[in-house]
Parts: sequence; C-alpha cells; structure tokens
Amino acid sequence: MALQALQSSGVALRKILSHFPEELSLAFAYGSGVYRQAGPSSNQKAAMLDFVFTVDNPVAWHSKNLKKNWNHYSFLKVFGPKIITSVQNNYGAGVYYNPLITCDGRLIKYGVISTSVLIEDLLDWNNLYVAGRLQKPVKIIAMNENVALRSALDKNLRSAVTTAFLMLPESFSEEDLFLEIAGLSYSGDFRMVVGEDKAKVLNIVKPNMAHFRELYGSILQENPQVVYKIQQGRLEIDKSPEGQFTQLMTLPKSLQRQINHIMDPPGKNRDVEETLLKVAHDPDCGEVVRLGLSAIVRPSSMRQSTKGIFTAGQRREHSHPPVPK
Repeated sequence: MALQALQSSGVALRKILSHFPEELSLAFAYGSGVYRQAGPSSNQKAAMLDFVFTVDNPVAWHSKNLKKNWNHYSFLKVFGPKIITSVQNNYGAGVYYNPLITCDGRLIKYGVISTSVLIEDLLDWNNLYVAGRLQKPVKIIAMNENVALRSALDKNLRSAVTTAFLMLPESFSEEDLFLEIAGLSYSGDFRMVVGEDKAKVLNIVKPNMAHFRELYGSILQENPQVVYKIQQGRLEIDKSPEGQFTQLMTLPKSLQRQINHIMDPPGKNRDVEETLLKVAHDPDCGEVVRLGLSAIVRPSSMRQSTKGIFTAGQRREHSHPPVPK
C-alpha cells in the first residue's frame, strides 16, 4: 500500500505528537502546513498544522488528554470525556476537533476519530470526511499494526480511482485524474461555494504531483481496466457499458445507495444492481456519480461545520486569531 514516507519535518511532527496520549491507531498530518500548496496563502511555515488522531477507545483517550491538555477543549470539557465522545461520534462526520492550539511554537488543529468509525468511512464513504482527507497526500506520523485499518486505507484509495474513472473521458492526463480524485470530498461541500478558495483543488494537486503518483502509482499499474502510459503521463480506460458497470459495482456502499436513490423513480423500488446497470448505459453516467457524491458530502460538511461552533467555543484560554490556510 502506498503510504507517504516521513520527510525532514517528520521529527517536528513527532515532537508535537509527544504532547498527547500515546494510544493512537493512526496519526497523520495534512494540509498546507505539511505539503506545499500553490496560491496566495502558500506560506508553509506560517500555515496551521492540521492533524487527525485515530483512537480505539475515545473515552479513555479524551480522559487522558483532558488531564494533559485541559485548555485545548471548549466549554464541553466540564461535561467530561463521555459527553465529548458522544458529540464526537454522534454529530457531524464522527470527528472532534480542537482548533487554534499553540504547541511547540506552531499553531495546530487536531481532530479525534474512533478507529471503527474511520474504518467504516474508508470502506463505505458514509460521509467522506476523513476518508476524503486520506485520498490526498498526508504524512503518517504513527500507525499501529491494525490489519483492518490498513486494508481499509488501501480500499479507500482504490475506490477513489474507480470513482474518478467514472467521471473522466476515455483518455486523460495524470493531472486530470489527480484533480478529479482530490475534488471527490469537495463535491457539494458548501464551504467551496461560501468562503473557501474555489481554486483549492488545483492548488493542492499542482505542486504535489509526485506525492499523488507515489500514493496511486501501484494501484494504477495493477488495475486491469486502465492502460497507464507512465512516460507520457497519460491514461486510457474502458468506457464501455460493461466496463462502467464493473466500476459501479465496486463503488463504496453509500455512493451506490445515493445513485440508486437519484435514479429510482417513485414506486419502482429497483434493487441497486439493476439501477447501476441502467446507469452504466447512461451517457450521463459520470454526472449521476457526481450527484451521488454531492449527496454524501453536502450534509456531512454542513453538520461538521455546525459542530465546530460547539467544539471550538467562543473564546478559550491562550486562543489565537486564525491563520489563513
């Protein structure tokens, strides 16, 4: 499986990690503070560092973290680790974020997610929130030997490739593919319409083509449905109805369900396989897939942003003004 190797900043990232309880099944850093991004706010050293911590037992982890880092939490801390975990698991996209924290002289934000919730999202794309982050280059800082998690991480990358194929023409460039993949988790995200940089996806992909190749190269070379001309940086895929049906049948369950919901007229109650066969023959197959993605991402991004109001709080001791991303 193609996971990002630690580079020179890995030491600094691991030093930050030492300020938190150790029981992590996965910890990774992502965003403009880790990987260079194009655009006006591309000062890597000034950018906030973004982390996600995956934990097997969120109640136990938050309990330890409250003792170590009480001031990281909003007013919710007074209700204790069980309520914090309940908010984490049951609202938004299953992630609890503590933003605007100063650690080792850097401004950081960290999200905590349950290992079981992450595995489900990686496999089924229930909300494509953290799974979407992991479709782009990230720096893995810590990872335990969880076979189910490693397998789910790999499946998420393969699903991203298949979904992008369905939305691309018969022949396309590596950059076209990586732009499509990087944009999957932004489909229908209201933040991309209100307030966020619309060129965000291009700014992520352009300076990081080598990292995307490292992440997806072996998957593309092994895929029997694609001809990958590495020297020319071009790909050709099977766009026949049979080829598209094969791809549609391997999509994550939540995306298949959304496509079925979009295409199933009232009273028909088609099963998913019947609907996907119909979509495979539809000239607008790619657009149907895009609509299905939007139906997953839009409500998830809105609920997670609303949750952020409560987990960030009005003011926190030692809080700092936001740094542009």
